Amino acid sequence: MKAKLLVSTAFLAASVSLSAQKSATITLHADQGKEIIPKEIYGQFAEHLGSCIYGGLWVGENSDIPNIKGYRTDVFNALKELAVPVLRWPGGCFADEYHWMDGIGPKENRPKMVNNNWGGTIEDNSFGTHEFLNLCEMLGCEPYVSGNVGSGTVEELAKWVEYMTSDGDSPMANLRRKNGRDKAWKIKYLGVGNESWGCGGSMRPEYYADLYRRYSTYCRNYDGNRLFKIASGASDYDYNWTDVLMNRVGHRMQGLSLHYYTVTGWSGSKTSATQFNKDDYYWTMGKCLEVEEVLKKHCAIMDKYDKDKKIALLLDEWGTWWDEEPGTIRGHLYQQNTLRDAFVASLSLDVFHKYTDRLKMANIAQVVNVLQSMILTKGKEMVLTPSYYVFKMYKVHQDATYLPIDLECEKMNVRDNRTVPMVSATASKDKNGVIHISLSNVDADEAQEITINLGDTKAKKATGEILTSAKLTDYNSFENPNIVKPAPFKEVKINKGTMKVKLPAKSIVTLELQ
Repeated sequence: MKAKLLVSTAFLAASVSLSAQKSATITLHADQGKEIIPKEIYGQFAEHLGSCIYGGLWVGENSDIPNIKGYRTDVFNALKELAVPVLRWPGGCFADEYHWMDGIGPKENRPKMVNNNWGGTIEDNSFGTHEFLNLCEMLGCEPYVSGNVGSGTVEELAKWVEYMTSDGDSPMANLRRKNGRDKAWKIKYLGVGNESWGCGGSMRPEYYADLYRRYSTYCRNYDGNRLFKIASGASDYDYNWTDVLMNRVGHRMQGLSLHYYTVTGWSGSKTSATQFNKDDYYWTMGKCLEVEEVLKKHCAIMDKYDKDKKIALLLDEWGTWWDEEPGTIRGHLYQQNTLRDAFVASLSLDVFHKYTDRLKMANIAQVVNVLQSMILTKGKEMVLTPSYYVFKMYKVHQDATYLPIDLECEKMNVRDNRTVPMVSATASKDKNGVIHISLSNVDADEAQEITINLGDTKAKKATGEILTSAKLTDYNSFENPNIVKPAPFKEVKINKGTMKVKLPAKSIVTLELQ
């Protein structure tokens, strides 16, 4: 069978002149792949926050918005197309105030609560355990359940695990049956708390380490279900937290989480999602790429205690965080999604692929209507964001073998003493021997002619698609939902094992070579 090469590209300029261009060189090592890129690197995150759940994923069976058993039809189909591998729920900060028994049984009997973390919104608990786990089954994705450690009890979390996963003649299993679900669900990923250093309890790492050991003891495996228990890990640069947990918890955890946001700061304005200049754009690229240094340092600490890499690192919250859109509800974190966000997605994923010997999952925040979302909804309307299209183009890398590359390109010094390469790339080979290469031209003004040395890869022709728009600030709105949308791309030539790709300014790609 002939090897195929797919180059993932998203081009972010409607009509771009190639008269002024720079050059870059990539050498592909197609024979050196070892690590598999887990599909979970493309994970999503759904929190009870703003309209992520209500109006985003869930409208209820009696809604006049078209739905499948209460799930929005348009959103469901878009997520199905995206091949979502894992979905994290119910938070986030909400997880440590969520009491799962409030979200089971007849909806009219479920108590309401105040969502203290996110705008003081009244939560009616109509979307609970059954609604979430059934959605995961329908999507064909793995559920990642975050347990309440901050305000809950060991007994509460232990009973939740039993309720979800036990097929025995036990009190919680029988309660589940009474609520309409006879067969237990299969639950792999269980988060033992969230951001326990902050909204999850303001704990010290030493205290949380002991608390984790206690909680994890009572989260048992039932009837063949084996839990992958995840300890609440550090925020970006807090390396001491990782060190303490690796030292005091060690192999009692299967995974350790990490959170990293591309954000200007945690006090005052985080700046607009749609109104920014080139300097802001390049700063954003530098900030998002800094995740690589953060990953390196956390991995080095984990290597000190776990040289065989038995404990996974999970970046279960990442993405951009801008100011809420004017006129939206404070605390609901609704933001638009521009070409700049698409670049944060592509560059971040390029980095993640390099560390999958330790990094086994990443969950962008969040799936609908919150922060760097895939989808935006308003009433019956829905739009797909530029970030959605990047994830769709990059899904070819899921469960493929990572292929090392050597990249030479120009770099730019940007604000806050960061350096940003003008080209980013990643490559993989899937189970059928098909090679995919993803490319991003970070340069906002000039095209790049990229020379890719393919080695022994037999490729003679290429076709592809391009996601284009005139400006970095462009986005898809409900009035104009197709401003940033894929179109055919043909600026590729192959000759004697060398591929030339003319990459317009501000672009990210998908090509297939045969």
